[in-house]
Amino acid sequence: MATDLLRFATIGSVDDGKSTLVGRLLVDTRQLFDDQLAAVEAASQKRGVGDLDLSFVTDGLRAEREQGITIDVAYRYAATPERKFVIADCPGHVQYTANMATGASNADVALVVLDATAGLKEQTRRHLCIAGLLGVRHLIVAANKMDLVDWDEATFRAVEKDVNDVAHRLGFDTPIIVPVSALHGDNVVEPSYLNTWYDGPTVLAALNSAPAGAWASSHDGARLPIQWVLRQPGGGRTYAGMINGSTLSVGQKVRLLPAGVDTTIVGIRGPRGSMDSAEPGLSVDVDIAEDTSAGRGDVLASEPFPTVTNEISATVCWFADAPLSAGQRLRLKHTSHSTPAFVDAVTSVVDVDQLSLTDAEQLVRNEIGHVTITTADPLSVDDYRSNRVGGSFVLIDEKSNATVAAGMIGHVTFA
Repeated sequence: MATDLLRFATIGSVDDGKSTLVGRLLVDTRQLFDDQLAAVEAASQKRGVGDLDLSFVTDGLRAEREQGITIDVAYRYAATPERKFVIADCPGHVQYTANMATGASNADVALVVLDATAGLKEQTRRHLCIAGLLGVRHLIVAANKMDLVDWDEATFRAVEKDVNDVAHRLGFDTPIIVPVSALHGDNVVEPSYLNTWYDGPTVLAALNSAPAGAWASSHDGARLPIQWVLRQPGGGRTYAGMINGSTLSVGQKVRLLPAGVDTTIVGIRGPRGSMDSAEPGLSVDVDIAEDTSAGRGDVLASEPFPTVTNEISATVCWFADAPLSAGQRLRLKHTSHSTPAFVDAVTSVVDVDQLSLTDAEQLVRNEIGHVTITTADPLSVDDYRSNRVGGSFVLIDEKSNATVAAGMIGHVTFA
């Protein structure tokens, strides 16, 4: 995975300034064309919020602009001389928690925006909890609206302590916490002259130095979930999909799962032709030495191999209006494999304020909890803490085809 491409998601509670901060980043790094700025100015004047409401840079839906909130994940792309960015601006309202989870699911970094005058709200804690469960380990925290407290250091230090406490309990790396005013641009792209007590990086500097590529990488073996079987001219088949885990190389010993067939990689072809090896996050097709009956949903894996099972213990974030409880039948999608699944039990729910587990028999909308599931087909799974791709799944309502849960294989724990 190239280190010059960083994927980050902005998360936090409603009205704390996420969209404004992203808008400020894009405007001050000159990522917008004149017609885009003109459209933002027109929308700002229509709503009577001044000449330029920076939140409109990412809030592209009509309903978002009319209500002044973010509803769906807004993806934007930016570049600096140091690296390129894929930005997922996530909604803050509790009713759109599912959209937030989608935006953070393949992020290398979570850019947490919080109102320094209000501190850590319940929804910010929920978003941090979900980001932690989703495997995001790196946090950049923008303590926003510091201009409203005249850049009071004590206010910032209180936020800093609360964030560090929560980050430790959720297993994040030590976060970078930056005092900012997204509205005025202080410490976003350029350092602020208004506070003499802060000598850390700006938000952009922290993003430029953040580690990239973590969402698809792990220290375990290489994985290639087969998405397509390609018939080659003159005979033979190759297998296409996106690599996750670690690097896959020609000559590498792999095992086809769940069949258990051992074989060797004899060729790899990427977007630019044949290659000797391919890194996580790259979509390729591979040729193997054995003639097998491999198909969509199977996995080519190197050691240490994933577990083949149809009994899953997992942490899920529930999105549907109707509660989740034992006895429900759903469809489970894991990488490229889709199979009927039966909920055996709901055993606990996460208290996002106390960061603790409480016994429970059901999950209501936006709750996070622990469940056990049996699948009709065996799956080749990793623990989510070691492989975010091989350890994740979604649950789908078979009647409506709506995605009703995001799942992480393994049990949630708190420090």
